[in-house]
Formats: sequence, C-alpha cells, structure tokens
Amino acid sequence: MSIDVTASFAFEFDQPTSALLQFEAAALPEQEILDCSTQITPTAHFARVPAQDSIGERIWLNGEGLIEIDYRATVETRRDLHELESLGALPPHTLPGEAVSYLLDSRYCPADSFQSLVIKEFGDTTGGARIAAIRDWIAKHFSYVPGSSDATTDATDSFIARQGICRDYAHVLVTMARASAIPARYVACFAPGVDPQDFHAVAEVFLADPNVERGGTWQLVDATGMADLHNTVKIGVGRDAADVSFVTSFAPMTFHRSRVEVATNP
Repeated sequence: MSIDVTASFAFEFDQPTSALLQFEAAALPEQEILDCSTQITPTAHFARVPAQDSIGERIWLNGEGLIEIDYRATVETRRDLHELESLGALPPHTLPGEAVSYLLDSRYCPADSFQSLVIKEFGDTTGGARIAAIRDWIAKHFSYVPGSSDATTDATDSFIARQGICRDYAHVLVTMARASAIPARYVACFAPGVDPQDFHAVAEVFLADPNVERGGTWQLVDATGMADLHNTVKIGVGRDAADVSFVTSFAPMTFHRSRVEVATNP
C-alpha cells in the first residue's frame, strides 16, 4: 500500500540563525519513496547530513526572516510486524552495540527511576508481553489532551499528570521499556488515522527476532492506538523527541504554522 504525505510549516528568525530540520520520509528497506518534493525558502546555507542511526536525513539551514517549507511524498510501505506477545527479550549483555544507547536514560526518558514501578506493575511479564502490557496500561490510564504538555515535559511529568499527546505517550512507553531492560527508541513519523493529523510519534522496541537465532528486531508500538503501524512512514529515530524534532533552532524563533495530511492508496 502507498501513503501520500503532505506537510508544510513556517517559522521566522529575526537574525541569522542556524536550524536543524528533519521532516522527510526516510528511505528504508521497509518503506520505498516512490515520489517526493521538498521546497524550502532559499537561505544562506543549506546542507544535508545523515540522521540518527543513518535513518533519514537532517537538513542544516542558516537563514534570516521567514522560512517556509512544503513537502510532498508518496511512500510504499512493506513493514514486517510481529505480534508483540510472541516475541522474547534479549539478555542485555547479548545486545548489539547499536541497541545499547537505547537502554540508557535520556533527556525526556529517566528510565532508572521507573525500575521499581515496572517490576511492581508488570513483574509477571517479560519481553514482548511486557511491552504489550505497558502499551495497554498507558492507553487505559492516560488521556490524550492536546496542549497539556510542552517542550519541557518529560516522562515523569506525563506519568504524574496521566495525560499528554503522542510525544508524551511515546516517552512514557520508551521509559518503561528501558526500565525493563528492553531497548526502546522514539520514532517520528507520518501515520494514517491520527486525529488530529500532525507529525506523529510512536515507540520502537528491540526484541528477539523469531526468524534469526540470537538476532533482534525493531518493532513499532503506539500507545495512543491511533496509528496504522503497518502503514506508518518513518521520518527518523532517536533517544527521545530532542533527537528528532522536525525543527530545532539554535536561537530564538517564531513558529507560525504547521499542517500535515496523510492518506492511504490501495
């Protein structure tokens, strides 16, 4: 199935400023970019660099005044997802180097402080069954409330408030997974079915691959329950939202607008 994506946003700098953007669909074996177009207001500097784990690209800009971005893409997805409950966990000491950083605390995911909680709440589960239990617990106990969090809200804040948006749901799931010694990373994406439609965020966990002896597989998980994961289009991954924001400014910025549309084609 192919997915049509349209995204546009605009922001403004009152002085020459550097910004790092990441908003385009990543070219991956699990998703083929059939067509794409990116239009950005000309700036003094423009350069593409590899993103985290070489999944997607980031764009460096240096400019001043109003910056407008318009992006369109058609992406064919062919993602292999397993039933989470069928997947085991890999012992931490057997993990490949690429997965190790996703066991550790990060800016928005203080996993160490959740270790006692996950043992108490989910101690009778392991591996993918643990992740499924965490996903279902978040879905049951949290309310999706636009505007209830901001750029300073971390997983602890969201856990206490029991509300948030997709970013917060993903942070809590990632945090609890890491507290369970299961590597987990934050995924920025486009996803059909999201309401209100916007840049979306889900989690991805590293579990035992049933098809490869002692191998691992990254599996998408969405605690909001909104995304069609088979047809979700990855933009990039990171330890948390700080690694994969669609725009990161290195000086004050005025954000004007953002619009995202995602549609499926049979």
